[in-house]
Amino acid sequence: MVKAILFDFWGTLVENGIFPSPVKQARYILRVRMSFKDFIIRFEKAVMTKPHNDLNEAFTAVCKEFELDPQPFVIEKLVGMWNKNELLGKPFLETLEVLDYLKSKKIKLGLISNTTPSITRVLDKFDLNKYFDATSFSYEEGLLKTDPEMFKKLLKKLKVKAEDAIMIGDSLPTDVIGSRNAGIKSILLDRMNKREFTPKIVNLRELKQLIDDDELKDFIAKGEEEQVSRDSNPQMEEQI
Repeated sequence: MVKAILFDFWGTLVENGIFPSPVKQARYILRVRMSFKDFIIRFEKAVMTKPHNDLNEAFTAVCKEFELDPQPFVIEKLVGMWNKNELLGKPFLETLEVLDYLKSKKIKLGLISNTTPSITRVLDKFDLNKYFDATSFSYEEGLLKTDPEMFKKLLKKLKVKAEDAIMIGDSLPTDVIGSRNAGIKSILLDRMNKREFTPKIVNLRELKQLIDDDELKDFIAKGEEEQVSRDSNPQMEEQI
């Protein structure tokens, strides 16, 4: 049985307060012309790998990263959007149920997130801290989840080996590929069920059922085999 489960936060346990996601809205507000997968890495590095004094400073750093003039009305719009996301963000319907279940099974829980310090206020607001045995936040670590060292630090805090943990998250580049680069098995959470990728679940309750049925290990192994087959098919594009 798995000894530890690592969770992403935004989009996995907690629903963003705005749609599209705040990072996608930031790209639109900044009018940056580049692919989203390239934008998000540079954006998160600028805003989420250090504890800025405030959001004005954080988004000024973002403008500098993309060689943009930090015009006051643009910064104000970004700050307002980011604050709205925090204000309206809330746990998904099944989040507390599943976390309670996992704690009852004596499974260690870790939380890992590319995030600003706003995450601490959301954790406090919904009393989520009690569920996690250890956390790893990018603004504290100075790392993003694309760096396997961030996952390794969390495993060390949890006192578990990579082979005894799994990662659950909604992002392929950061949650799935990031954790696998650290030797951790992973499952994609695809709530809209639109991505051709396995292993994946569309609701956290599926994780609970897999553990109840003692099928988690086989589910991951089968999903990985299917994805290898999918990747080897040149007619099928991986969706990120």
